[in-house]
Amino acid sequence: MSGTTGSNRGGLADVEELAQDFWATRPRRPRRGRKIAGVAAGIANRYGIDPTLVRIGFVVAAVYGGAGLVVYLMGWLFLPEQDDEVSPFESLIGRGRSSTSSMFTVLLCLSFIPLFSWFFNGFYPGFLGLLICAGALYLLHRGRGHLRRDQASASPRPAAEAPMPPMPPMPPVPPTMPTMPMSSPVPPPVSTPMSTPAAGGTTVPLPEETPAAEERVAEPEPRNTPPSWDPLGAAPFAWDLPDPNPPLDEQEPPPPPVRRRRSRIGLVTVGVALITVAGMSIADNSWLDAQHIIGVAMAVLGLGLVAGSFVRGGRGLIGLAVPLSVIGIGLTAITPDGWHGVGDIDARPTEVAHVTPEYNRSLGSVKLDLTELPDTGTVDTRIDLGVGDVKVDLPPNADVWLTCRTNVGTTNCLDHKRDGIDNDELSEIVDHGVDGPGGLQVYMTIDVGVGSLDVDRG
Repeated sequence: MSGTTGSNRGGLADVEELAQDFWATRPRRPRRGRKIAGVAAGIANRYGIDPTLVRIGFVVAAVYGGAGLVVYLMGWLFLPEQDDEVSPFESLIGRGRSSTSSMFTVLLCLSFIPLFSWFFNGFYPGFLGLLICAGALYLLHRGRGHLRRDQASASPRPAAEAPMPPMPPMPPVPPTMPTMPMSSPVPPPVSTPMSTPAAGGTTVPLPEETPAAEERVAEPEPRNTPPSWDPLGAAPFAWDLPDPNPPLDEQEPPPPPVRRRRSRIGLVTVGVALITVAGMSIADNSWLDAQHIIGVAMAVLGLGLVAGSFVRGGRGLIGLAVPLSVIGIGLTAITPDGWHGVGDIDARPTEVAHVTPEYNRSLGSVKLDLTELPDTGTVDTRIDLGVGDVKVDLPPNADVWLTCRTNVGTTNCLDHKRDGIDNDELSEIVDHGVDGPGGLQVYMTIDVGVGSLDVDRG
């Protein structure tokens, strides 16, 4: 058992290490040889293959469920362009510089909403195509990831961080060079004061002029010991110069950083979204369900992101928009007709009039037993379930017109079985029972998002 666990851990570790290496050496989108955004050309250049093959793969994956469009758009957002520091999405969240503008990057992010709607509409082929694209990229990096690693996505070093060239060593002082300090003043020429003849024929010398106190300059004494910046005493001619690296307590403190004024576009956008949703719920409460609330909030957040790209603010809205979009796509894919609550329905009507036109749940189960209905009359009903199980029991002699569909799960409608993802619709199943045509007529449509569907005769 321990050997199996260790091997599984080793395989997961290898996949994780390969994914980290791919991200560190991800392709860069070139400026030349590109058709749209350079994603196919960047992958081809990185792994040394023909870009035509990559483009054909994207086209095939796009036709087969739309996975090629999803992968290409993700490459546009997460692969940096040539000579850029980071990818457009990383630049949008402040990780570095990209030549793609913030407004265009926001538009690329918003384009995922209609793209995922189309992608989940055909869930099985799109999901399978996405797995094939991921597997092909995994095998490509595993087999050819060692090629052209010099063209990997290491961001260029900014000019401010470029290493300084090494300083050449200072030539040693010749031993014959005098050690007189440069700051020693040159002695002024000695001038003899003029003599003035005095009475009696003697000459009396004039008194020497004494400089004023403020004009006296004390001559600095030559330094005999090396300073702290020249512990080896290699440059005695510069000992009297000021210390090029004064102590920290003598240095002036750096000026405090200028704090950029924080933009309030994010707070304003969230407030506008809440007010908009509240106002619409008061005006028309029947229309505003969970999908519509998320859709309206996403529209307001999108406008806030576009406005924030002009004023360099509102990046925090991305952390709110991404989970909302995932929840909205999930609700739309599972319950496209709206939110119908959570719980179980267990109905056993005994009269035709007791059968309701619809049995709806977004999450739960529906159990409908029609075996106690009379042998005459007409029943027309529909069952719509987002996630859960549906079980229907029909009378043995009833004439049934049945339509069944399950997106993900198992379908068994009167021995017509389907299993898997995106099951084919079983429409207009006609069964007149064991007694042939005549008697109670049942028209029923059953739609299940994820779960199981079972229709049988009691």
